[in-house]
Amino acid sequence: MNDWAALDRALAAMASSGSAEVREDGKWLAELSKLHCELHQDSIRPLVRLWSSERNLTRRVLRIREQSDDRIVLEVRRFGRAKAGKLEFLRTDSPRAAARITRDEFRTRLQRVLAEQFPDAAIDPLAASPDLEHSLSGVYARGRMQEGSREWAVMAVSPGESAAAVEGILTSGLLWLDATRSRAQSRAVEGLRLFVPQGAGQPLLALCCGLSPNARVEVFEFRDQCNRVQKMAASNEGNAQGWLVPKREVDATLAEAREAAGGIHALALHLPPAGHEIGLRFIGADSEVALCFRGLEFARWSREGIVFGLGSRRERLTSESEPELDHLVRQIDSHRDSLSTRTSHSLYRAAPERWMETLVQEDPTRVDAQLDPAFLYSQLPAMGAGERGVIDLLGVTRRGRLVVMELKASEDMHLPMQAVEYWLRVRQHQREGDFERYGYFAGKQLDRKPPLVYLIAPALRFHSSAETILRYLSPEIQVTRIGLNENWRRGLRVVFRQ
Repeated sequence: MNDWAALDRALAAMASSGSAEVREDGKWLAELSKLHCELHQDSIRPLVRLWSSERNLTRRVLRIREQSDDRIVLEVRRFGRAKAGKLEFLRTDSPRAAARITRDEFRTRLQRVLAEQFPDAAIDPLAASPDLEHSLSGVYARGRMQEGSREWAVMAVSPGESAAAVEGILTSGLLWLDATRSRAQSRAVEGLRLFVPQGAGQPLLALCCGLSPNARVEVFEFRDQCNRVQKMAASNEGNAQGWLVPKREVDATLAEAREAAGGIHALALHLPPAGHEIGLRFIGADSEVALCFRGLEFARWSREGIVFGLGSRRERLTSESEPELDHLVRQIDSHRDSLSTRTSHSLYRAAPERWMETLVQEDPTRVDAQLDPAFLYSQLPAMGAGERGVIDLLGVTRRGRLVVMELKASEDMHLPMQAVEYWLRVRQHQREGDFERYGYFAGKQLDRKPPLVYLIAPALRFHSSAETILRYLSPEIQVTRIGLNENWRRGLRVVFRQ
């Protein structure tokens, strides 16, 4: 039949175009994005066979409902089913974005892997579309799994996603667990199952030590190019990968850096006792010192000298380049001023959390009168893994209770879990007596109770999901949200405390 021959040619042309999409009953079949197609005319009603490295599909063609260069619609029937369906071939103007293909392919593959490895479970179709009501993005695949009388919330992240997406899955997973429990009717939701790339499971399990028992999180890692999953053994230890540099070593390094910076005219004007705009921050991984103007790093000292510049543009300080450093400092001083009217300038808006941190350091009692101003450590414990591995501020109350302070200048849904990560690390050091051993809080009798947690942000900048996440934290972790005035750069003022 000429119609079938024409269809065969049209399907071959669409498959060879490299920009064809296949949909069955309206659902995009992402695993057939690299399409191979052939028509078998072995009877009055031919068979259409589609295949890729991910999947094979065969359907009986009942009739051609639409055919053009850009779109082919077939009425088809699956084997063993009486009801007809619709198979669509669509040619797009350009290939679909790689990230979207990857996520949809991953979601489809995950559905199949879960069905194979949990044969006794009923698994709802996985979704990956954003859910703004519950702060869920399309980065993660999510769904539900029923095993007899038990039900689990399920969330997974593809190995192709960023490290930040992998690290953030626990926050999103808890939000999905809460949403699933709120919708559950006939059965209770047991807990949350997370599926993550190989190597990401143990850090997640360590972080789960900061959750309450009612969260009940199980972690699985992908194996064999995501074709298999393996459950990770529960961990009884917190994230104790932090390490403390002895206080005397920190003080000696800071003194060297201060002496070197004090001999440079452009810097001396903003260092104590002449000024207080430039602060020094010890970088534990490399025994270097960052020079920060109201929190913004613009130079770095090491025993090899000073390099300066913003971002990736760095230049070694010499007698010839000193005028450039002087110009840079004057530029920063002009724009990074609490009274500046050019509040949209990049130098004014850069590193807001670090600027906020300098204001807290100047007088921590503005945040809480209980805090002892004699003891406040920035960027401690030092971590080799980079900025995210470093706590913002660690203080102590006048009665000796440790206080973990995490600062944010804008909405961040991961703020509570970041604070939990730091709390676990500080708690481990506290139990092992590391603070006393390495010279921190000298002369202060530290309370053995678990550290307190202060989440500090402008009053209107706490993410709407924070309250949900806090409900799932361990009862040991006492969290206080401290809301600041919106114009905090002109002076800290507490607007609310919860």
